[in-house]
Amino acid sequence: MGQDGSKKIHAALIAGLLLLSLNSFPQESILDNTVRLPVNSIRASRALGEISRLTGYLFTYDTRLIDANRTFSLTGGEMPVRVILDSVACDTTIHYLVQGRHIILYRETALPPGPDPPADSLPFFLAIGGKIIDAETSEPLPFATIGISHHGKGTVTNFNGDFILRISEEYLNDTLTVSHVGYVNRLLPVRSLPGNVMTITMERDFIPIPEVIVRAQDPLVILRRTVSSVASNYGTTPAILTGFYREGVYRKKEPQIYLEAVLKIYKSPYARSLQNDQIKVIRSRKIENLEAKDTLAVRLKAGLSATLSLDGMRHLFDFFDPQSFDSYKYHLTDMVTIDGQTAFVISFKQRDWITEPLMQGDLYINVDDYSLMLAEFEVNPRYVDQTGGSLISRLPRHYSMKPEYVRYRTRYRNVDGRYYLSHVRGDLGFTARGNKKLFSSRFNVFFELAITEHHTENVTRFDHEELAPAYSVFSLTINGYDPEFWKGFDFLKPEDDLVAALEKLKVRLGEFNE
Repeated sequence: MGQDGSKKIHAALIAGLLLLSLNSFPQESILDNTVRLPVNSIRASRALGEISRLTGYLFTYDTRLIDANRTFSLTGGEMPVRVILDSVACDTTIHYLVQGRHIILYRETALPPGPDPPADSLPFFLAIGGKIIDAETSEPLPFATIGISHHGKGTVTNFNGDFILRISEEYLNDTLTVSHVGYVNRLLPVRSLPGNVMTITMERDFIPIPEVIVRAQDPLVILRRTVSSVASNYGTTPAILTGFYREGVYRKKEPQIYLEAVLKIYKSPYARSLQNDQIKVIRSRKIENLEAKDTLAVRLKAGLSATLSLDGMRHLFDFFDPQSFDSYKYHLTDMVTIDGQTAFVISFKQRDWITEPLMQGDLYINVDDYSLMLAEFEVNPRYVDQTGGSLISRLPRHYSMKPEYVRYRTRYRNVDGRYYLSHVRGDLGFTARGNKKLFSSRFNVFFELAITEHHTENVTRFDHEELAPAYSVFSLTINGYDPEFWKGFDFLKPEDDLVAALEKLKVRLGEFNE
């Protein structure tokens, strides 16, 4: 063998040994690795950034525990990461936990001291919250799911990537799962969570699958397999879902109507069930920013009913119905990670010769069990103006409306081996103009349901008098606003612009700052 060949083999062996040695170190050893920071006097935020740059590890911490702007001094030279973190934290009660390529700075959660609370008092809850962002771009990640997966407890982030979740005492020894389409799952022990002002970074997960393999799959075969597997993948027994519902109407970016409700949903079995789903309202409240001079007040029609209809595996979506396959074109366009599983991405749109408004979008289907995990779709923008006022209660006769977009999102979550509805959202944008008006007004309407708890034991249907008016204008059935309303319940944190707008109306939003 020549000298060049010997050098190549030697280099390959060294590289292999290096990889093996790196992989053989326990994760905690990163805290004992030595690094050299560029200056002796440094701000805490820059110190953490330099450690990330030098080691590849990212940090998660509560900004109330770590003063990122505090400047401290080091003795110089190389020193263990743990020693630098001690100087960053400046608090002996702060612990460090290595999870994957992340280091969590936290103060261990303990039950509040003192005697046992009275039996009729609220149970102990650990309130956690913060922002979910992309590790590379720092952009917020909307619709990330956060929860105790195998217990069906969880929530989703809003458009700002923010979330709030209350975790009861029974879950303190569990693990919180953070998931987003196309990202590596984050697993965080509940007791090590930094608090409710934390930032959680998510790393993208790329699946290096050759395009030829993707193209070899027939999307219609996958869809038929999904439909035929509903009975084996989705709930076969009734369940009670607790959910947070909200809807809003914006006029020129200002909220006209905003309402929230805690719901109980009787979810009937997904296969071979003639029972319909039911909704019961536990609590509700609303804010109306309408003045007597407003000649046009828009209200969402049948928002509660729409959330049930968008459970596309219970009420089969048109584009999932084999009898409608001829109306659509389907293409397998990608494979991504979702909830730690690999999923096909099937894009669809109506065929060119069809001129009625149909849907288009993307379906995310698990490659192992063929369950639908996520559907994101919209009315074809080319024909959306034909949809008229199907979602809006009747406008005044002298007004006309022109829809601009109608978008939907349906998400499912696996609970103990069965999939259940997890999150639903609908968005509608349109302009309305009076017959004698020169300018039109732009409206944005949305409704959203996030399932926060799930139970399958001792499930019974609701009495008729308990049922919510699912097919009516829900906002007309609610009176008043209670600032203490959500004590003990999970809710979706309002977006920053909504909070700012409501504060102008002098609405007290204390619970959003927990």
